[in-house]
Amino acid sequence: MHATRLLRQQTTQHASRALCAPYPARTHTCGALSAKNIGEKVTLAGWLLPERKSNKQFSFFPLKDSSGTTQLLVDHSHPEYERTVKGVPVESVVIVQGLVVQRPKDARREGGTGDIDIRVESFRVLNPAKDQLPFVPSDVHAPLANDDLRARFRYLDLRRPTMTRNIRKRAKVARVCRDVLEEEDFIEVETPLLLRSSPEGAREFLVPTRQRSLLPSSTTPITSDPSQPASPNPSRPASQPTFYALPQSPQQPKQLLICSGAVDRYYQFARCFRDEDGRKDRQPEFTQVDLEMAWVSWGVGAEGSMGSTPDGEAEAGQRKERVCDEDGEWRREKLRMGVSVDEWRIGGGEVRDIVESLVRRMWKDAEGVDLEERFRVMTYQEAMSRYGSDKPDLRFGLEIRDMGDQLPTRLHPDLRMNGPDEAVDCLVIPKSHPNSPPHVAAHNRASKSIVHKNTPTGYGDQDQRFRVTKENQFTWMNKSSLIQGCVPPPDGMYFEPVDHAAINRRIGLEVGAEIWLVRRPRIHTGGSTTLGQRRLLIDQIAQQKFNLTHPEDLYRFLWVTEFPLFTRADEDKEFLAHGRWSSSHHPFTAPMWEDVERMYQGVGDDLGKVRGQHYDLVLNGMEIGGGSVRVHNAEMQDFIFSEILQLSDTEKKPFDQLLDALRCGAPPHGGIALGFDRIMSILCKTNSIRDVIAFPKTGGGSDLMFRSPAVVPEEALRVYGIKPASDS
Repeated sequence: MHATRLLRQQTTQHASRALCAPYPARTHTCGALSAKNIGEKVTLAGWLLPERKSNKQFSFFPLKDSSGTTQLLVDHSHPEYERTVKGVPVESVVIVQGLVVQRPKDARREGGTGDIDIRVESFRVLNPAKDQLPFVPSDVHAPLANDDLRARFRYLDLRRPTMTRNIRKRAKVARVCRDVLEEEDFIEVETPLLLRSSPEGAREFLVPTRQRSLLPSSTTPITSDPSQPASPNPSRPASQPTFYALPQSPQQPKQLLICSGAVDRYYQFARCFRDEDGRKDRQPEFTQVDLEMAWVSWGVGAEGSMGSTPDGEAEAGQRKERVCDEDGEWRREKLRMGVSVDEWRIGGGEVRDIVESLVRRMWKDAEGVDLEERFRVMTYQEAMSRYGSDKPDLRFGLEIRDMGDQLPTRLHPDLRMNGPDEAVDCLVIPKSHPNSPPHVAAHNRASKSIVHKNTPTGYGDQDQRFRVTKENQFTWMNKSSLIQGCVPPPDGMYFEPVDHAAINRRIGLEVGAEIWLVRRPRIHTGGSTTLGQRRLLIDQIAQQKFNLTHPEDLYRFLWVTEFPLFTRADEDKEFLAHGRWSSSHHPFTAPMWEDVERMYQGVGDDLGKVRGQHYDLVLNGMEIGGGSVRVHNAEMQDFIFSEILQLSDTEKKPFDQLLDALRCGAPPHGGIALGFDRIMSILCKTNSIRDVIAFPKTGGGSDLMFRSPAVVPEEALRVYGIKPASDS
């Protein structure tokens, strides 16, 4: 047995030595040849793919590298055919020399190397693949391997043409971004990856160190006087380990960079880390195009005046009253007419201009698509009212309406019988006619396919549906427990009867249509409403079951602005908030200038009405970027930390350097982070960002190829002063 093993080992070593001999350099890549190279002798190297076809005289093998594929023409009479080419395993690495020849006319294909073949003269295996691969990436006819198998053998998965194109397109778009930003005088600056843990929102990844309690006591003031000795008292016991935290975003470093005055306009392709539960569009480590700019404005009316006058103050007060009244008649009238309040009323317009220019160049260079010159703008309250989402998909209609806008004013008190802060929303699914667009029929069938039972009378998450028939077309409102108490029946003895037919016409309701009704709080919170979720579900069912397709080149960009500055509705931040207010975006976002006094005087739920200078960029129902104008005044920033978020001294400690920088003179500034992975998934037309990242994690945050995260030996933990938790 020992002799057999030794013989096998010697044979293997001999074969290995033969594969490691010198070989000629390639003259071209596999995707570079064309008809203009006919008659040339070339040397190509790449991966040998499965034989395409053969006859008695020739065999045809595709040869692939990262640039493309070229077909090899192998003559069976060639002396090396039987010895080298015929038995080579698929996906082996080979090098060939041969003559570029033109294909027969009936075998030519447009584009790439479709006009030519390489008549092989010499052929050599540089590294054979094993006979049984987990899957063959070049086999386009086989079912795609499951996600776990693809992740385990990612180096094979990346050989698939689709994946290769995605990675190369990603590099191209990154280069476009850099070109555009450099043209706009942005400077690329790298910020640290090893920072301090701070309560900014999502859970962090902690990095243990071998250092012990090197920071001064949290009660010791930082002084610039070198004559003052450092406090001898450590901030923690000497035995307690210290940790870095990987950044959720480079938020503080980039603001400090702008505060320094060294850079007016900063950018970087920032690596960010968040310890979140796995979702298809999330990764624990991801890339964002991070921007920050000095000297951004603070909103309409906030600029253009170096001082205040009585007339100016009165005008500002009138504007404030008009702008702040989100439920004002002027606004409801526009919404009733279907007109968007398409107005950028916050600061950061300079950021908007840069981002729109950048995104237009991305789409032009990557897809050859000319986007609209200006992206639409919608406030958070309008987006939630009309689409039930803070990131609405505008590729299809199905707009939500407030029933209060459809009924006579005299009936509004009855509609709000449970309180003035309630509203009843309706979502109409139109009837399909012979000449209706395909999406109308698909949405109608999708809505009817939903199994639903109307909830009983009573306030709460009530969700009711009515299918309009000839019998109930003028009585459906009286059958709804949500509005029946305030709408007189059409045959009732009332002095002012309600015109049911007119209401039906106004909301587009006819026999064969459906209407969904929901009672909700009038002031929106969170990211979606019940009808907003229902709207998306209907569209998803229409796509999955009723052949609805949205054109791939239909891009509906939207800015959503004026988010609530503070919230209690974010479950992802509750582990830090513990019932306190938390920042909807992050604690450095500035309030709208019209709402500054409301913020300082706000108590209780009134703080929920303070709007922030926060803007999200949305595309087809996906958030692809978010940013804000920052607080540049130290007193305001400290007030937000201490009085509103109610951070303890320990929780505020990680922000000391930012507060101090603001006290040293900081310009008004703002920025944005664009989700580069998500943008690339859209440009590459894939549903998962894992398809545009070279080495992604699974939905659960694991790396199946590197088998991480992994257990670390106890002796390694001991170096960091960490002990494993007991199982008990």
